[in-house]
Amino acid sequence: MTSGEAGGGMAVLATSPVESGVAKNEPKGRSLWADAVRRFRKDRMAVACLAVIAFYAVIAILARFELIASPWDTVIGGAYDPPSLQSLAHSFGTDIFGRSVFYKVIHGTRIAMSVGLVASLIAIPIGVTLGALAGYFGGWIDEAIVWFYTTLSSIPNIMLLIAITFVMGKGMGAIYVALGVTSWIGLCRVIRGEFIKHKSRDYVVAASSLGASHGSRIFKHILPNVSHFVIINLSMQFMGAIKAEVILSFLGLGVQGQPSWGVMIDDAKLELARGVWWQLAGATVAMFFVVLAFNIVGDALRDALDPKIK
Repeated sequence: MTSGEAGGGMAVLATSPVESGVAKNEPKGRSLWADAVRRFRKDRMAVACLAVIAFYAVIAILARFELIASPWDTVIGGAYDPPSLQSLAHSFGTDIFGRSVFYKVIHGTRIAMSVGLVASLIAIPIGVTLGALAGYFGGWIDEAIVWFYTTLSSIPNIMLLIAITFVMGKGMGAIYVALGVTSWIGLCRVIRGEFIKHKSRDYVVAASSLGASHGSRIFKHILPNVSHFVIINLSMQFMGAIKAEVILSFLGLGVQGQPSWGVMIDDAKLELARGVWWQLAGATVAMFFVVLAFNIVGDALRDALDPKIK
């Protein structure tokens, strides 16, 4: 056999149909996010709960522009009319002033979702920034940040919330700030730990050797690799803000002059003795479903975004 024939035989062998077919049938690698979406979609309960959250969000947006319900203070009947099917407005009955409890629940949804969103948008940047600085730089910066959030966490959360609302006054603005500046500690701890773990890994060392600045290493290299913790924490922040707003409003320190779920529960505590249960039921049922949905979605996101769980 000549060298040309041998070379030809080797060429034919290298491009044999069997090997070519195997290469074509090999599954291509997926990114972390694509794999997380695929795994999340397999959890039917989580997908259903995500649809519930989306439904609440749509209700809140429509209520903001009064496209789904009349103004909550519209009088539609007599005092304490029980629930009836004569109209949607009467489906949850009326309060002492003849106002629709259904309309109040709808507008309370708007308040709950807006509080959860704004408080999360305040808390997450604080937690991510302080956690990243503490974990990346270490030293006195880490000690100062750890001392700061340890001191805050030693104060009972409800007492800290009450103190801030007393200083800033009552209303939606005070609720936003109070919840935003007190709910970042858990995320800060998680991000700090992840930055401590990632800053010495090969890809960060390589970026440093290529002249990447500290800001580039923090925000361009490490932060994208820990961003799934931020997404998981967002659902927890949202749920916690909704519950805290209800508690503050129930104590008379939250929303004023608007139908918050907490205000409705506070109003209903004296109505139960008269057998008027529908205002309490409307607020608690609405809160129950959205909090349960956020809990389930948060657990599903953790399972889907954790690359160690397969």
